[in-house]
Amino acid sequence: MSELSTTPELIASNKCFGGWLKRYKHQSASTGTEMVFAIYLPPQAQSKPVPVLYWLSGLTCTDENFTQKAGAQRLAAELGMAIVCPDTSPRGTNHPGEHDSYDFGSAAGFYVNATQAPWAENYRMYDYVVDELPALIEENFPVTDQRSISGHSMGGHGALICALKNPGRYQSVSAFAPISNPINCPWGEKALGGYLGNDRESWKAWDSCELIATAEERLPLLVDQGEADNFLSEQLKPEALQQACESAGHPLELRMQPGYDHSYFFIATFIGDHLEHHAKALGLK
Repeated sequence: MSELSTTPELIASNKCFGGWLKRYKHQSASTGTEMVFAIYLPPQAQSKPVPVLYWLSGLTCTDENFTQKAGAQRLAAELGMAIVCPDTSPRGTNHPGEHDSYDFGSAAGFYVNATQAPWAENYRMYDYVVDELPALIEENFPVTDQRSISGHSMGGHGALICALKNPGRYQSVSAFAPISNPINCPWGEKALGGYLGNDRESWKAWDSCELIATAEERLPLLVDQGEADNFLSEQLKPEALQQACESAGHPLELRMQPGYDHSYFFIATFIGDHLEHHAKALGLK
């Protein structure tokens, strides 16, 4: 990654449960594009630095889906936890095919570093999420270097791989309906094939089930999955994650939730449990 990106520019600011939800844009060194992120700063941040939960959203999403639909700010304010929500891809690169489908290109960065032209030039969301954005946040906002990570669907995949590939970087990890085994599902095969090329062996570096086998750190995984999720069997494959964890002795709490689907109604129902999970790891409980 090149030099740290420029100072973020405020787009919007809303007071919320005594804290502030703010949106910023900045020029990213990782993606070579302007990127947007949201940050919720709880009231405690007015007097001392607070730890951060990074939230990674799913296909078709922006930074705004979680902040407007999950209902996480009330409990984050009580706990004293900041929440940072990046966008899901670079925008406006004008690569051929960037806007042709919902599951590849714009809003579908998959949290990998692309190696194939033309995507390799800009689609480096892994570097952005793991390195550039936290450095930017820690330099410009009243936060500590204590980090946790979570996400939904494509973002659940992102949260899991970011934690598994970076031992010691995150205090905790969780996911909602993650794409658990992308090398073996249509969404993953399309994204990894497009961004990384046809060598399926190279895809394994971005697959949670493959990474768990050799993980250097055994952070407990909290995963919620709706049993009425339309994408459950074809795309998400929680059973593969469960098998990988059992084989490697990796701690996993997989909660299959009867009647819940893939939507933010599902996320809003259980987000409190996830915030509590991260708060304990971050020393807030």
